[in-house]
Amino acid sequence: MHAFSEGRRPGKRARTALALCAAALLAAGTGSVAAYGETGSDGHGRHEVAGDDSQELMESIDSYNEPRLSPSGQVAAGAYADAWKHIKNMPVKSGTWSEVTTSPYNEDALHYRDHSASNSGGGAGRSAGRIAALATDPAHKGVVYAGAAGGGVFRSTDDGATWTPIADHLPALSVGALATAPDGSLWLATGEATTASDNYLGSGVYRLADPVHGTFAESDKVGGTELDSSSVHTVTFDQAAGYVFAASSHGLFRRPLAAGQSTAWTKVLAPCAGVGVSGIGCGVSAQYADIADDIAVQPGSDGKKLLANVAWRGGADYNGFYYSDDAGITWKRANPTGAINPAEIGNASFAYAADGSKLYVSMESPKLLNKTSGGGVSSVLAGVYVSESGNADGPFKQIATPAKLSASGSAMKLNAIGAGYQPGTQSWYDQVVAVDPTDPDHVYLGLEEVFETRDGGANWHAVGRYWNFGLSCFSYDQAANTCDGDVMHSDQHAIAFSRWQGGTPQVYVGNDGGAYARPVAQRTPGWRNLNESGTLRNLQYYSVGAGRMTDGSGDAVWGGLQDNGVSLLAPKGSAYQGQALNPDGQMVAPFGGDGGDQLVNPANGCETVGEYTNLALQITRNCGYTASDNGAEDVITDIAPADPNARFIAPFSADDKDAGYWVAGGQYIWGDTKTWDTTSGADWAKLYDTGAGHSTTAVASRDRVVWGAWCGSCNPGASFGRGMVTNYGGTWHQVNLPADFPNRYIADVAIDPSDASGGTVYAVVNGFSRHWNEGPGAGYGHVWRTTDGGATWHDVSGDPAATDSFPDAPANSLLITPSGTLAVATDLGVFTAARGADGHWQRLGTTLPTAPAVYLSPSPDGRQLYVATHGRGIWKTPMP
Repeated sequence: MHAFSEGRRPGKRARTALALCAAALLAAGTGSVAAYGETGSDGHGRHEVAGDDSQELMESIDSYNEPRLSPSGQVAAGAYADAWKHIKNMPVKSGTWSEVTTSPYNEDALHYRDHSASNSGGGAGRSAGRIAALATDPAHKGVVYAGAAGGGVFRSTDDGATWTPIADHLPALSVGALATAPDGSLWLATGEATTASDNYLGSGVYRLADPVHGTFAESDKVGGTELDSSSVHTVTFDQAAGYVFAASSHGLFRRPLAAGQSTAWTKVLAPCAGVGVSGIGCGVSAQYADIADDIAVQPGSDGKKLLANVAWRGGADYNGFYYSDDAGITWKRANPTGAINPAEIGNASFAYAADGSKLYVSMESPKLLNKTSGGGVSSVLAGVYVSESGNADGPFKQIATPAKLSASGSAMKLNAIGAGYQPGTQSWYDQVVAVDPTDPDHVYLGLEEVFETRDGGANWHAVGRYWNFGLSCFSYDQAANTCDGDVMHSDQHAIAFSRWQGGTPQVYVGNDGGAYARPVAQRTPGWRNLNESGTLRNLQYYSVGAGRMTDGSGDAVWGGLQDNGVSLLAPKGSAYQGQALNPDGQMVAPFGGDGGDQLVNPANGCETVGEYTNLALQITRNCGYTASDNGAEDVITDIAPADPNARFIAPFSADDKDAGYWVAGGQYIWGDTKTWDTTSGADWAKLYDTGAGHSTTAVASRDRVVWGAWCGSCNPGASFGRGMVTNYGGTWHQVNLPADFPNRYIADVAIDPSDASGGTVYAVVNGFSRHWNEGPGAGYGHVWRTTDGGATWHDVSGDPAATDSFPDAPANSLLITPSGTLAVATDLGVFTAARGADGHWQRLGTTLPTAPAVYLSPSPDGRQLYVATHGRGIWKTPMP
């Protein structure tokens, strides 16, 4: 569910316009290279008009937030910390998790180039997951740190050739910021802050004293609970004044740099709350108040002059630049003059020249963002500006516009990418600006692409294109493809510079596809891909499925990804129908764009159905392999049902018992009796209408007894609704849920195979319980069971006061194992309970990284349990 949906690139079946990939998930977001829109008369939800992708990113954000925030739209402060404390005291069921996705992931593999479904050939090369932060170690040559959006911190001691995870077991692996302190310590601020759909809140800030050799532990936490359950965009050191600052979703915080580990953070700027300034209105609800996007110290000011951007991307009365002349004790709202309109300030990024002589600003426009729903807006970037005095009040000169950047060699030119999608269209999500430490006129700008100017903004050059599709240099014929190496994965979030003595200065870039680097002085095309080794293992999965290879070589493992398509890991040396699928041991991407749920034939791992977005289903029967070098064959077929209201990631599955039956859910529940012989969306039949405005959130079938859960409205708030439907008993009907069944998002349902009637069903509920509303012990658990077809329901989560109760963490996926054990994947791990052992739960092993566990699937032989994590790839353990 990230910067989630993306359009599909034009192939022989869709040659009009391209809808770019979205970046990340909002509040959690998506962004990778997207595929082009392919809209058919069936209305299955693909997009053909460039620019729809940005709207899809917004939709994906909602689809990720809604399960966790419904119905109230807020999470209790400290909810994650309380849940983690409970988990650490739970009994543990033995089980060793092993990492599955350890191979390099090649999104440009030669023989996976179906023209209508794949992005292979676009130039992204080997990819990883979203990198939200980067830092270098000034005292140790070749040491680089990468902060993964949902996967913790990775360290490289060989300048990005290989990577090692160093934060896998912190309470939160969502990274907001990384910074190397003057004393050489590495500061990690958890909670990604790009307001995307798959951003998770954090558990505070951590300081690792010896980052070159050590690993982060819970004991490295800095401060108390002040920054828990928040996101942090920037950590900045004011060495001269002796402070460290954190720009967070709850305002700007400060603490003494040399203070002890337990010294608390102090909130120093929060306009809505009247902290630091007074007399400024707010204009938004509490969840959008006092969002600090950036904080910078002006060099040469003896640590006194600070500049902060506090703004909500959608617009708020408090939006603005705020400055301090006394190291953050008092603050004033700036009144920018010149090209910046103070009334248009949204999410902004700052960069001072090393001598403080110039201040560069990249800025999103809430005014333009709020117009996107009406169409006609090609970018929400207000512009890029410079104050040539370094003064926060300016005057500012505009040095870049979307049109100027578009004409700088960008792949997002109107004649290449289509009307409606120009540089900066996602500048509320992907935006960063940085100045060469040795040259105040040499600036890098990260939006969807990377741009560079060496003359202070007079001229710009796109040095990191979105992709090569649509450009005159591109051809599927490799001999005719003349595109240069100035292309990387889309959606930029982080830029850092090396400062090693005796080394060539490098610039490092982090985006939705991993990390890249090149010498700062380089003027020729090309980047060093830091994902080549496959050891930057931070892929953000939404699903996993596995099937047995017919050549006996082992299992093929598939998974849908945020902004990185659908991955296939076939056994090395495997073959299908005489074609060698994986001669060099890498993962490949037969499907491009965003990947959702995945259905794999257990008996034939090359037969799979993958979801693009909104129940846009695509089937392949040969692993998506294109035998020709130019990928001209049609190997992936659209089989999407024409549903009017499917979720961004909509559920579909095979019947648990009847191999000749599939079910899927949007507004309608759909059935398909052709299964692996399905050739089009017409093969799906409507079974039941869940109701106008409803969208199915979970669906399960056993011997054609079907259960589905829905939401509608799915938005947090008073209009939120949820329910269940079934044909249990022979006729379709809505299930009457009891009053004590939580009014929250039902994430998954599973039918107990021990009940032949199909009337024993388990349901798991997402979201943190609202203890300030219900009170501890109110019984608002996350796992529920009916044994009589829905007439009555029982909470089997356990007594919240007991150490073996189910943790208060969002539940995402439910599986009943062959032994009858219940396994539930949550944002904080996987938990099990024996059938009938009501309320007695165990943590399944302790070696799984604490990245959100979002999807469970069995191996074809039923002996292994796979889990998809959103940030640390796919893992497996013996089936409990």
